[in-house]
Amino acid sequence: MTELASPSVTPAFDADAASAAYRNALQVIGAVEPRVADAIGAELADQRASLKLIASENYASPAVLLTMGNWFSDKYAEGTVGHRFYAGCQNVDTVEALAAEHARELFGAAHAYVQPHSGIDANLVAFWAVLAQKVELPALTEAGAGHVNDLSDDAWATLRRALGDQRMLGMSLDAGGHLTHGFRPNISGKMFTQSSYGTDPATGLLDYAAVRAQALEFRPLILMAGYSAYPRKVDFAAMREIADEVGATLVVDMAHFAGLVAGKVFTGDFDPVPHAHVVTSTTHKSLRGPRGGLVLCQPEFADAVDRGCPMVLGGPLPHVMAAKAVAFAEARQPAFAGYAQAVVDNAVALAEGLTRRGVRLVTGGTDNHLVLIDVSSFGLTGRQAESALLDAGIVTNRNSVPADPQGAWYTSGIRVGTPALTTRGFGAAEFDATAGLIADVLAGTTPTTTSAGAPSRAKYTMTDGLADRTRAAAADLLAAHPLYPGLDLG
Repeated sequence: MTELASPSVTPAFDADAASAAYRNALQVIGAVEPRVADAIGAELADQRASLKLIASENYASPAVLLTMGNWFSDKYAEGTVGHRFYAGCQNVDTVEALAAEHARELFGAAHAYVQPHSGIDANLVAFWAVLAQKVELPALTEAGAGHVNDLSDDAWATLRRALGDQRMLGMSLDAGGHLTHGFRPNISGKMFTQSSYGTDPATGLLDYAAVRAQALEFRPLILMAGYSAYPRKVDFAAMREIADEVGATLVVDMAHFAGLVAGKVFTGDFDPVPHAHVVTSTTHKSLRGPRGGLVLCQPEFADAVDRGCPMVLGGPLPHVMAAKAVAFAEARQPAFAGYAQAVVDNAVALAEGLTRRGVRLVTGGTDNHLVLIDVSSFGLTGRQAESALLDAGIVTNRNSVPADPQGAWYTSGIRVGTPALTTRGFGAAEFDATAGLIADVLAGTTPTTTSAGAPSRAKYTMTDGLADRTRAAAADLLAAHPLYPGLDLG
């Protein structure tokens, strides 16, 4: 038996057993549709060969991945533990209860709801739970339906009109917020009358006094906190004070940094769980679990949150809830705290390496898992930088920067993160070397011109041989830290 053991980075696994499991699985899959089996193998090969710096991605353990491929996938289980609308759910009850128990213990939460399929589902559950708990509509009360959970069809029509009066204040997309924090084209921006807070134009940092002033004027039902591209910690104690002052419910989306909370890197004022009324999250990203969602809440919201199905969700995904239970169990091990701290230390090393090479960073650095690069100083758009880096074997994603002149499609930024490569065992030296590769690619990429003679926002050229040299250097870094070492598909 070959066992992988990395004390502060990757959960140990039996490489021989995992290899046999995957070889057998691919053989079974390939007998039905070999092209799917080939694509699965190719995906592992591609991930092994790429410097994956997408801040929202990671590498789940073989135990988590294998948990998703089982007979739980065949089971309908609408309802909650012990109260299902389908018979024969006793085993689903077991894994859902385990996942919720691990989540409560991991985060120190009063209540956990593990059914959401994704982060947006988790946020929708939270939003409707707040409406159900907090919004009294006189016209509906007269009809005998005081909360959204009790509405008839006619009452729903009234609610849709009434929802125009319910307000959400969230972080703007270009300042680092998420689509589900009130962005107008998203459902969150259609459910609520929405306003956004930004960051200080000079520093890129949150200005809590400005957020407070805006909240006092706007008077939101929901004050939304959390981010997808803000490279700093958030003072959730300060956000709760603001929420309490204006009578708002504080909802925190910690999808990106949940692993840093679980690993006790973010504590005190920077841990959202003690301060927020409701906390939502994904279970992948820095938490290193399966793709899925999670809601944590104070007791007053527990009943409304547990009505996520049928209010927002359809049938739960029992095989994914089982994988969540395994991932949460992994995160409760002492080694996960070492991993979480390494994620932040590595992000700081990456930021310092980029800054030392003349790369401009939003806020000038980081104190979480991500770094936001402003590529406009290289004359590039985010789309050009993302594509050029991918040509060179570095996987990133383009992202808006505050007051971005290029908009949300082309952007002026690149977001990079450290969770995935930290799982592979990268340390400060490797991330400094990675910073050098990124800086070289950005400096060696030039926009082409359009037929009208203007700089293109999408097309570019690279210095001859740069992509190949970068791929070779990246391969050397990756070879020293193989992905799932010992796992052999044969």
